[in-house]
Amino acid sequence: MDRTAEIKRKTNETDIKLNINLDGEGRYDINTGVGFLDHMIAHLSKHSGIDINISAKGDYEIDDHHTVEDVGIALGGCIDKALSDKKGIRRYGFSAVPMEDALAETAIDLSGRPFCVYNAAYPTEKIGTFDTELIEEFLRAMVNNARLNLHVNVRYGTNSHHIAEAVFKSLGQSLRKAVRVVSDDIPSTKGTL
Repeated sequence: MDRTAEIKRKTNETDIKLNINLDGEGRYDINTGVGFLDHMIAHLSKHSGIDINISAKGDYEIDDHHTVEDVGIALGGCIDKALSDKKGIRRYGFSAVPMEDALAETAIDLSGRPFCVYNAAYPTEKIGTFDTELIEEFLRAMVNNARLNLHVNVRYGTNSHHIAEAVFKSLGQSLRKAVRVVSDDIPSTKGTL
């Protein structure tokens, strides 16, 4: 079964080419023009085992918002496309990941019904030049386009970088579990997801 997908997304604000392999080895080549986002998606790829390649250009002269959101849209769309009918997947994934002072938990349901609960507080408004509020924007865009249910709970943390890193590593671990093929059936009493 080929569980790969590619999306090209071009708007007046961004130009993105993205491809994934759900059954990869966690290899990545990421260049969004937003360094911190690249760093976080690298963690997501490595810890999920999903190969992710992204090339993006955005209207950075305004800020990073459009690029971050549109990369989330494209990544979510690729995940949904690669999952196809979701036959045989585990469907659910949960992970708690510590990163020094921070502890993040994520739970995923690849239900086809998008919803994002995001309980994370950052002690700073920026990590370097990156606005911490963009993490939630990225996740919501990804969730809506992957048509998955995601709950993020950061139990505690005092360093914004560590909090964000724990979230993305945990998300990767949860995705690894949820996308794994474990049977030959649709994991729903409805017979469809």
